[in-house]
Amino acid sequence: MTSQPEKRSPVPRRSVLGTALGGAAVAALPGTARAAQSEGTGPSGGAGPADEDTGRPWRLRDTMTSDSAWERFLRDQDLLWTRLPTLWYEGPFLGDGLLGSMVYQEPGANRIRFTVQHGRVQDHRPQFGSGWGTCRLPVGHLTLDPVGTITAVDWRLSLWNAELTGTVTTTAGTLTLSALIHDEVFAARVTAAGGEKVTWTFHPEEAISPRKIQEAPPSGYTGNPPWTTRTTDDGTAQVLQPLSGGGRTATSYRRSGDDLLLSVGHSFPSATAAEADSLRNLRRAPSYDVLRRRHTAWWHAFYRKSFVSFPDQRLQSFHWIQLYKVASASRAGGPVMATSGPWLEPTPWPAVWWNLNVQLEYWLIQGFNHPELDSLATTLRQNQEQLVANVPAAYRSDSSGIGRSSDMFANREVGQPGTGAETGDLTWALHNVWLSYRHSMDESLLRDTIYPVLRRTINYYLHFLTPGSDGKLHLPSTLSPEYPVVPPQDTNYDLALIRWGCQTLLDSAQLLGIDDELKPRWQEVLARLTPYPVDDNGFMIGADTPYTQSHRHYSHLLMVYPLYLVNWDQPENRDLITKSVVHWHALTGAHRGYSYTGAASIYAMTGDGDTAIGYLRKFFDPSTRYPCRANTHYTEAGPVIETPLSASQSLHDMFCQSWGGVVRVFPAVPSAWKDLTLHNFRTQGAFLVSAVRKGGATRFVRVRSLAGEPLKLRHGLSGTLTAVLDDGTPAHTRDLGDGTLAIDLPKGREVLVYAGSRPDLVIAPVAVSEPGAAWGLP
Repeated sequence: MTSQPEKRSPVPRRSVLGTALGGAAVAALPGTARAAQSEGTGPSGGAGPADEDTGRPWRLRDTMTSDSAWERFLRDQDLLWTRLPTLWYEGPFLGDGLLGSMVYQEPGANRIRFTVQHGRVQDHRPQFGSGWGTCRLPVGHLTLDPVGTITAVDWRLSLWNAELTGTVTTTAGTLTLSALIHDEVFAARVTAAGGEKVTWTFHPEEAISPRKIQEAPPSGYTGNPPWTTRTTDDGTAQVLQPLSGGGRTATSYRRSGDDLLLSVGHSFPSATAAEADSLRNLRRAPSYDVLRRRHTAWWHAFYRKSFVSFPDQRLQSFHWIQLYKVASASRAGGPVMATSGPWLEPTPWPAVWWNLNVQLEYWLIQGFNHPELDSLATTLRQNQEQLVANVPAAYRSDSSGIGRSSDMFANREVGQPGTGAETGDLTWALHNVWLSYRHSMDESLLRDTIYPVLRRTINYYLHFLTPGSDGKLHLPSTLSPEYPVVPPQDTNYDLALIRWGCQTLLDSAQLLGIDDELKPRWQEVLARLTPYPVDDNGFMIGADTPYTQSHRHYSHLLMVYPLYLVNWDQPENRDLITKSVVHWHALTGAHRGYSYTGAASIYAMTGDGDTAIGYLRKFFDPSTRYPCRANTHYTEAGPVIETPLSASQSLHDMFCQSWGGVVRVFPAVPSAWKDLTLHNFRTQGAFLVSAVRKGGATRFVRVRSLAGEPLKLRHGLSGTLTAVLDDGTPAHTRDLGDGTLAIDLPKGREVLVYAGSRPDLVIAPVAVSEPGAAWGLP
């Protein structure tokens, strides 16, 4: 990531609550009817007393329904430490979507640092840009200060409880600790034995941009005032940090016996609300035990929404850690994730980056069935006025946009086509929101956010499209994100987004029943927009600009992934896709972690699971220049949270895909993974897919419809198929060829599809065939 010169056009900020997405239902209607048969009865089969009790002819037997089953399974995915972590990307991390803490040795000292950072804490001086003026600001850190010299640690980060527990051994004795974050309260309980004692110290940090590690402040910038401290009547300590641009950050904390409770408030423009907020948060948490009960109840319900198990122990653990990570970093209605999430560390990127990072951060929440984590969609809904203010004044009547990086309020001016500016980032971010719509079929999301904002972002492009001598529409010079050469025109990044945007607007207008006056213009653009520039090596960066320098981004391949405008279901494009990705990775010098995850997802789209996993493993190879780190975080010049999260999406792309209106089950599973279980994997069309693979073959697929959308299922089964509804009647199906069934599946119904005799319909973890060490420092 790099920065561009920027301007700010702030607007009054308003709060709009995001709508709830999705809902429970039951699904289905099978077809090519033949009577359902069962190869087993009783508890382990598809029929038996349990089915008779519910009056259903079949049902899944989910072994993951009890707390003990989940605790046992997730315990095998936990992070462990028997060595003291010395860096942020080695240690435990806690969060609740707002407040975040990382745990590691205080640099150069015999102490343990617990960082205290918050996703809403930022500066408010837009005249100095997102790197300095509206950047995330540090809050401070706690230290646990032992009497003796630390000689050993034994820690576990429990995913099931989202809690750090363990011991610290010193030359004087032992400290036993537990820590968690819930409802914006950091809570720790520490007891001492032997000659040890418990001493906590809070260290406020200077409220200045973490970007100071790379550059001096801009001209005219002055530091924020120093913090002050006070103690309330009930003994709560407070650190108050005023800000030059208005607002305040307040950190409140108190000790009570073995417990330490801390909360951070941030307010703008108010200079007093932050204090009240932080104190109110503490009042809601009278003790560690009370907070822990609420905390574990939330997390235990959270995990049950979906399940996946596959036989590679280290990757399986990684995958579940990413779900824990994204839930610790983001909640709908909260701030959109900055590059570091809520765990701010020294970095040149203390803001939200819109030209790849934010998009990759959120993909995994869809398949995992967690729309409640989507703070990107709610951020764009809440800040539509700012998106208008970001474009030049001459275009604000009908256009919107966003520049490369911004604060949590999306405040960053966007440049104009024709100047070599990066102009497509908001359109790409809207593709994420479109995915949220497609996975939920929540019409309010389409009506209130996607349609109005996408209409304006495409309008911005329409102002600059001009016909050439070839009769085609051309776009003057824009930047393919961070590529060092600016094409003179027709940058593929933007051409792909224009095509996707116009088609999505036409589809959305039809869905919403809107007779839009711009419909003929969108149709004209689709008919006349210049083809993507290509050469013998595949897709170019843009017109007269081949891909000749190694580059980490895959912006020039956006039409392939994630837009799927050019895809493997189009035989005429397969050679072009293959040439393009091979050439992209043939020039290796500038690749980063997400270069490997992107290639893995593209190869998964082609159905080549072995090549896909080969690229994904490069991200985990410690000999690569930028590998995944010990605690599954990732760093380049600073923390960048999106890359590990995108690796989980690469796994999802191997397990189940739903682009182009087709649900593809097990489309690119690596050949070494003979067994795999998916349960309630959410797909486009608002379907929940459950499927089991054993011995390298799919045994059954169950689909539940949450919205009654048309279902086209590429099932991966061989032989005579049975498709039966949840009431035992045959589903109405049509064979579309290529292993795809069209199935009539009303909202709230389920369909079961299998070949031959009905298999055991059991949802359970699979056996590990590729053992691996725990993450952390075991």
